[in-house]
This record gives sequence, C-alpha cells and structure tokens, in this order.
Amino acid sequence: MPLHQFDYIFAIGTIFAALDAFMIGANDVANSFATSVSSRSLTLRQACLAAALCEFGGAVLVGARVSGTIKNNIINLSTFHDDAGLQMLAFTCALVASSSFLTLATRMAWPVSTTYSIVSAIAGVGVAVGGTDAVIWGWNGGKGLATIFAGLLIAPSIAACFGAAVYLITKFVILVRKDPVKTGLVFSPFYFFVVAAVLTMSIVYKGAPSLHLDKLSDGSTVAAIVGTAAVVSLLSLIFWMPYVRAKVVKKDYTIRWYHFFMGPLLWNREPPADAGTATAAAHVPDYRVVREEHVQPVHKDEETPAARPTESERGSVEEKVGSEFHPPAPVRHHSRLAEEIERKDLDPHPIEGAWIEPKNLYIIFRYKAGPFVWKLFTHGSSVDVHALQTGKSGSRDAERQNDMYARAKQYGNETEHMFSFLQVMTACTASFAHGSNDVSNAIGPFAAIYEAWSTAQPLGKNTPVPVWILAFGGAMIVIGLATYGYNIMAILGNRLTLHSPSRGFSMELGAAITVILASQYGIPVSTTMCITGSTLGVALCNGDIKAFNWRSLAWIISGWILTIPVVSTLAGCLIGIIINAPRLPTA
Repeated sequence: MPLHQFDYIFAIGTIFAALDAFMIGANDVANSFATSVSSRSLTLRQACLAAALCEFGGAVLVGARVSGTIKNNIINLSTFHDDAGLQMLAFTCALVASSSFLTLATRMAWPVSTTYSIVSAIAGVGVAVGGTDAVIWGWNGGKGLATIFAGLLIAPSIAACFGAAVYLITKFVILVRKDPVKTGLVFSPFYFFVVAAVLTMSIVYKGAPSLHLDKLSDGSTVAAIVGTAAVVSLLSLIFWMPYVRAKVVKKDYTIRWYHFFMGPLLWNREPPADAGTATAAAHVPDYRVVREEHVQPVHKDEETPAARPTESERGSVEEKVGSEFHPPAPVRHHSRLAEEIERKDLDPHPIEGAWIEPKNLYIIFRYKAGPFVWKLFTHGSSVDVHALQTGKSGSRDAERQNDMYARAKQYGNETEHMFSFLQVMTACTASFAHGSNDVSNAIGPFAAIYEAWSTAQPLGKNTPVPVWILAFGGAMIVIGLATYGYNIMAILGNRLTLHSPSRGFSMELGAAITVILASQYGIPVSTTMCITGSTLGVALCNGDIKAFNWRSLAWIISGWILTIPVVSTLAGCLIGIIINAPRLPTA
C-alpha cells in the first residue's frame, strides 16, 4: 500500500522534480544549443523544435528504465536504516536544494552543471543524515565524490585540446585554401564519416541506456560504428553533395530545403539566369557577426549647442513668419457618434453589444486574448539572442565585443554554409544522448521518491523508472529551453568568442569526443564544462588571447565552483532542520 501519510512529501517532490527538469532545459540544454544558435546554423525557434524532438525522444524511447538510487554511488544505502519515509524526505530535500540553486543560477545567467548540482545535494543530505562517514569521499572507480572536484579541471582541459585539434585540421585543410568551397566538397565524405562515427559512439556508449548497446561485443560495436558511418557518408554523396553544389557552387537561390531529397536530380539542375549577380537574391545565409549602427536620438536635455538657434536666428525667423503666424485652431469636441466611428476605424475588430455574445467571444479569443497568449508562450523562442550576446549598440560592452571579434578571422559564407549541416547533425545527436541519459538528474531522485511512496518498501540499489516519469521529465526539459533558455544563451556563444558554423562544429565535435573518451575510462566530465572548454580551445586558435572573453569565463567558472558548497549545504541544512525539529509530545 502507498505511504499515504507522506502524500505531502510526494506532492512536494513532484513539484520540485518538475522545476529541476525545467531548469535543466533552461540551463543545461540551452548551454548545448547556444553554439548552434550563435553560429546562425539554427534559429532559436529551430533549436527549440530540435530539442523538443531529440530531448523528448531520447528520454522516452531509449532513456534509462532503471535508475541508480544513489546517484554515482555518492552515499551508502545503509545511511537511511531501511526507512522508506526517510528516503522519500531525503530525495525530496535534494530536489528542493538542486532546483532552487538551478533557478538562481539560470536567473543570474550562470551556465552550471546540473549533474554536479544534484550530486552535491545528495551528498549534503547524506552528511546530514549519517555524518561524514555516510559519504564516499574518494575516487571509488570514478564514481566517488572526489570525481566532482577532479572534473572541474579535467573536462574543460581535455575538451579544449580536442576542440582546438578539430578546428586546426579544418582550418588548414579547408578554410585557408585558395578554393575552400571546392576543397570542402572533396573532403565532405570524410568529414561525414568521422562525425557519424563519433556520434554513433556517443549513442552506443552513453546515449541509449535502455538498449544496453554498451554491452555489445567489441566486434559488434566496431561493426555498428563503421557501418553507420559508411552509410551516412554514402548518403552525403547521394543527397548532400548535389544539394550543396547547386546552392553554393551554382548559386541557385531558388533551391529550398525540400529539394534536398531530390538528390542526384540536382546535378543537372540549371540555376536562374541572374544567379551570382549583384541583383540576385542571397543563395546562402549570412553567418557573419553583423552589427548595425543605430543613430541615437538627441533628447531635449542633451541637445548640443550647435543644435540650438542663436538669438539672431530666432529673430530673423520671427520677423519672417511673424505676419503669417496663426494661433492653433481650437479643439473641436467630437460627438459621441463621431468618437464611435473613429474607434471603429482604429480597431478592425471592435466589440459591439454585450461581450458575452457569441460573436464577441469569438473576437475576444481570436483577436484580443489569442495573440497575447501566443506571444506569452512564444516569447522565449523569439528573443534576439545575438543582440543579447553582442551588447547594446554604442555601449562600452559592445565596443569590447567588437574589439574581440576583430581579432578573429571570418571566412566566406559559402564555405561556412557547408559546416552548418555537420553542426546541426552534431547538436541534434548530442541532444538525443542528453535526453536519454542526463534526464535522470531530475527523474532519478523523483523515481526513487515514487518507488518508496507507492510500495512502502525501502529502496534497493536500483529503481525502476516508469515511462510516464521519463515523458514527464523530457517534457519539462523542452519547456524550460523554449521559455527561458535564452537567458543562458546570452552569456555564451558570441559572448565568449566569435562564432561561425566551422568554429561551432569544431566546438561541438570536440566536446562529444571528450564525453565519449571520458565515459570509457571512468573520468568524470560534465557536458556543460566540455562545451565551454572546447569553445576556449577553438578561440585560442585565433592566435590572440584577446579573441576570448576571459571576464565571462571567470563568471562561468565561479558558478561551477559555488555549485558544490552551496547546494550541499542547502540540502543538508534543509533535511537536518526537518528531522531534528521539535515535535508535540504524543499522548
């Protein structure tokens, strides 16, 4: 029978599990897609749609059906003395502390590690309940608490090296060539093969827990990786190459996304007669970091002396127009009928009669409340992230950003356009793996709460995770990104360094390689730290340390460091106060 006496704990745990998943979407997933949005490979709305499909699909289709009760073996099960109610309370307090800190961090634009947040919360709960001996402080095969501190240095460093390596290879093999577009087309099958192989390894080793692909034999794993990469490379030759050739080489601006599926039929497609001319429409997007200068209006109080007329000028004007001066016409009061006609002219959908009438209700919901509600729910996906990253035009912040951009070379849009496909493919696969694996940061503790509440039995080593909990967590992650993810994106991307599809692709691939290698060798890493480190590595390839925003990096690292003591202390104090609170004497 369920522990109905603890229904309130289950309800509180449900609320804060939803908040935790929401903030994972607004912070962690936004961090992952910030590179693609900043590079202009995806718009913010497209990124939200991609995350909705990949994060939710990864969570529901191949998400872990069994979750470790004690995240990363941070605390011992014996700490709770086989008390199901105490276990419910412990994981609820952990979710309250973790979600509260993530809310604060997201509001303050701190890209923090959501994994470190929940692990620190569970560690704090363990110390409060069982003392310092309840926590596994050592390395413990890559699963102890010491891994948290090691990961702060390991993840960004390794990712920076891989990100820089990928970008330098791309730079000297393609970008700086005399004809980079032709060179890029020649090497594209190789790039698709390598990227597909890396992404397949990401799914096999980390991104499909319920399929147990990591349990395959070495031969089967190699065959799956090489076979998938070969198929993707072949498909790029059949569909991608003729599509890009028609769009980039032939400059056919009439090509649309659905022409991609025509494949070989595009080889002989004739471009418009004016293709490539100055009057023709743009055939590829503009990926450059373009800044428009806006003329600031001069207010009356800020009017310059040159703008004020002199005494002689005012006198001559008065002499010239004095005889022709007419006082303003008196204000005529419109009749009630005239006001009604004017109001109807201004409002194309006026309400006539009682508002409760069916036709007026339709007008209210269709033309009044409808647009407001739509704007309210789509605001998060329509924010201009690029303007937030580059700063307000004319401000000192914008000047610093412009100086940073000037130190990084921007390559042609046609060359960059080829890398946008690889970047989107990398981002979507990483999102799928994130949804299938990291969604457990929120639903893992919640699954433990539900299991203890519904069975009234103490938790075992592993906890079954119902599909509805995976769907619940995946949905909240997507909503978090779509409504508030822009606030984290504003501090990343072009805020850190100049972004472009080739750079963004290198950053994401470098981070993916780091996560794969780390998962195989038991090294603790965070995807948040990996993408930040990879961004730094690519930025240093510009050959100028001022091509990177070190001030923003310091702000981000401070958030990483504060996560551990703040969340663990908050969780420990919360459960400590509750279990040691004074109680009324029993009769």
